Amino acid sequence: MSWTETTHRNAEALAATIAGALEVEIRAGLARCGRAALALAGGRTPVPVYHRLARASLDWSQVTLLPTDERWVGHEHPACNVREMREAFAAARGVRILALTPADLGPRASAAPARAMLASLPEPFDAVLLGMGADGHFASLFPGTAELAAGLDPDCKADALVVHPDPLPPEAPFARISLSAARLLRTRRLLLAVTGAAKRATLTRAQARADPATLPISALLHDASAQVEIHWSP
Repeated sequence: MSWTETTHRNAEALAATIAGALEVEIRAGLARCGRAALALAGGRTPVPVYHRLARASLDWSQVTLLPTDERWVGHEHPACNVREMREAFAAARGVRILALTPADLGPRASAAPARAMLASLPEPFDAVLLGMGADGHFASLFPGTAELAAGLDPDCKADALVVHPDPLPPEAPFARISLSAARLLRTRRLLLAVTGAAKRATLTRAQARADPATLPISALLHDASAQVEIHWSP
């Protein structure tokens, strides 16, 4: 088994614990080499984590944050993860938040800007926080996509790739840029935040068997080299 699991009484307790864990890793990175870099999930579940973490007394000027995935939309678009991240970390004065997409979008999604940005960062990440969808996806590695096998390949040389969800989610019908599983696994600490009964059922299925094509998160849970810290609350 390549995971640990903590159950929290509610979402508030989950957020407090994860924010504390991320603060610990940031402090460790700052002490170790004077800087820290984290890849963080988008979506609703982790937003309370980020608001809590942003209030920590840290040298935020030496901290770099980036999303684990992004929609191919402008940086001010309501569906943009980096916009939400900037808002959530407004209290973290001086923090450096990097985007996976360019400010001026072309008509066709490209992972080249994200790959160039990631190549400039030291490795490994100090921490990665992932969320999970009810369909078992993480980052933007969705089941049924043509890019899934490459995105989950542990030997993938690309740190980021374009993903075309099929079908496109009606609430966010956009191509995506996603970090690959191989890049996400290059981290000192890997956390997974899951809330609600529906996602609990998905997680249980993924823990029971490795079926990455149907439940992408199972690729991480059953990777012998990974140690995933699962945090769940109702």
